[in-house]
Parts: sequence; C-alpha cells; structure tokens
Amino acid sequence: MERIINNLKSLDAYPKINEDFYNRTLSGGVITLVSSLVMFILFVSEFRLYLHTITETKLLVDTSRGEKLRINFDVTFPAIPCTLLSLDAMDISGEQHRDIRHDIIKRRINSHGDVIEVRQDGIGAPKIEKPLQRHGGRLEHNEKYCGSCYGAEMTDDDCCNTCEEVREAYRKKGWGLTNADLIDQCTREGFFQKIKDEEGEGCNIFGSLEVNRIAGNFHFVAGKSFQQSNLHFNDLVFQTDSYNITHRINRLAFGDYFPGVVNPLDGVQWVHQTPSGMYQYFIKVVPTIYTDIRGRTVHSNQYSVTEHFRNSEVVHFDSVSGVFFVYDLSPIKVTFKEEHISFLHLMTHICAVIGGIFTVAGIIDSFIYHGQRAIKKKKMEMGKFG
Repeated sequence: MERIINNLKSLDAYPKINEDFYNRTLSGGVITLVSSLVMFILFVSEFRLYLHTITETKLLVDTSRGEKLRINFDVTFPAIPCTLLSLDAMDISGEQHRDIRHDIIKRRINSHGDVIEVRQDGIGAPKIEKPLQRHGGRLEHNEKYCGSCYGAEMTDDDCCNTCEEVREAYRKKGWGLTNADLIDQCTREGFFQKIKDEEGEGCNIFGSLEVNRIAGNFHFVAGKSFQQSNLHFNDLVFQTDSYNITHRINRLAFGDYFPGVVNPLDGVQWVHQTPSGMYQYFIKVVPTIYTDIRGRTVHSNQYSVTEHFRNSEVVHFDSVSGVFFVYDLSPIKVTFKEEHISFLHLMTHICAVIGGIFTVAGIIDSFIYHGQRAIKKKKMEMGKFG
C-alpha cells in the first residue's frame, strides 16, 4: 500500500514549494487582486450566457409538398365602401376564388376612422317577398321560385334566384352587367341602396385566406371581379370613373407568429394621388420553422417585398384598379432552433478563463519582479563603485 502511495506521489505534476522560500511582493498582491476581479467578471459573463438561450439558424432545401399556405391580413381602405370592396384570390394552377367571404370580416368606417358597422358575410339577400318569376308575374302561394337570368341561362332549366346568381350567369357568358338597376333580384336585395347609404365611407377588411402552397396572388378591388379568357375584368354594375385605392396595411403575415419574426408590410400606408391605378406588392415568401427551447415547433413563413404602382395611363383594359399582392415561394427553407449552451461547454470556458488569466498574471508578475531585482542590483553595484 505504501508503495502505491509513493508511486502516486511521483506522478504529482504540481510539486509544492516550502513556504520558507516564498517571497511575497506588493506588485504580486496588486496583480492577484486585479486578476481575481477579471476572473469574476468573465465568470459572471459566461454563466449569464449559459442561462440564456441561443438561436441556431440553418438553411435547407424545402422539400415539402401538398401543404396549404395561410395568409392573415388586416387592411384599411379609407375611401372605398365595404359594399364595393371585393377580395379575390387565384394561383398559377388556375384555381380561382372570387368575392371571398369565408373567414372575412368587414368593418364600415367613417371619414374619421370610427367603426360604424361590423359585417361578416358581405351583402346578403333578404327574405323573398313575391319576386318576379322567370316566366313573368310574381311568386304566388306554394309556387316554387325560379328567377330569370335575363338572357344568360345556359339551359332551359337554369334559375337565378339572387343578384349574385345573375351576375355569375353573366360572368360565364362573358357579359358585363350594365343594367343591374333593371334586374329584379338586385333591386330587391338593395345593392344600389347600400352603395348610396355607404357613400363617403371607408372599409377595414381583415381575416385569413388558406390557399395552395404555390405562386399566386390575392387582391382587393372595387366591385365584383371575374375571370374570363385569362383576362381580369370588373363587373360594370359598380364601376365609376375612378377609385381612390389609398390603403393602410395594418398587418400582413404568411403563417403563424413566432418570436423574432418581422413582417415588412405591417403598418405600411400608401396615399393615392392619381385618378385610378393598380398598386402591386411583389412578395417572396420564405418557409420558416421555429423550434423553441421546450421543443415546440411553429411552421410559418417570412417574406420580403417590392412595390410598384401602375397609374391610369398604363393600366390597360385587362386590368382593374385595386391593390394586388403577388406572392411566390422560395425553394430555400430557414430553420431557427433555440438551445442552451451545454454544461461541459460552460466548464471548458471557465477553465480556459481561470487558466489563461493565471498564466498571463504570472508572466506579468514575473516580468515586474525580475525587473525590480535588476534595478535594485544595478543600484547596489553603482553604490559600491561610488
């Protein structure tokens, strides 16, 4: 046993010096105090870094398929009434959604921005009270209603029971609905009266869209738009000489919120100064996955944007006045992952701090000590010769 202990002693890399050989100096005490203070400050800094999370960022190729893209928006048009304001969406696959009302809320606002009314389903048809039948005459008791499509019927059995159905029938024919004041359904549902009642008002429209995860666009236009032969027209029933498309984007996000996300269009406002035109936002959507320190994952998106305005002089017959958001998806996906620095990493840094400061402090102390001895020795030699 004693032999083993002696063998272990021979491995001691830190041989001890007898205290009788120690020589403590003032400079050594000052250096020890300063180095201890520096070590404490660096230790606190490393420990605080250990307690806080860091975010690791990676770029990957986006290989996801068949997913949906949720668009959350809140846009205010101070000079377009809610009755005239329409939201449409389409993508490069040809899928189209016109006058979207699902998950959309409109708020009528006056010239001061105060909310007058909240409208969730747009313009709806009231209860039918003896409307005009297709064959002429009014609806009688127990008689099934079948409204006229005013020449736009595709077959002899087609019925148009609402103004919207008449408009859809005209759209399929490629006709403009220019005589809506003579259409019984539109007059009965009070379209024109609503437009007149909302004159001088604005509209705040907000909600969400769920679209295919491919390039496309959604847009806000005045009137009810439709697509015909790949051209985008506006129904002439609501057309005026010009529309003021001044707007403020209160919020526009592609997907759910996650910490650190920046939506560059939030709070953006544009004031219309020309008679009519088209304002376009070209958006590049970057898929993003955020994982917090607890392992919870948020699948969302970031985006960048450029803007362009086409005034009335360059807007052609195949375009309409409105605000268009044209988006495309980036093939690169960004991942953010929150994580802590490992405890072993902390210990490595602390050891490096202590060892490094001790070494540097020892070099400085040795330099000062030997310098002082050299000066003292030189003075003694000069005293002997003197």
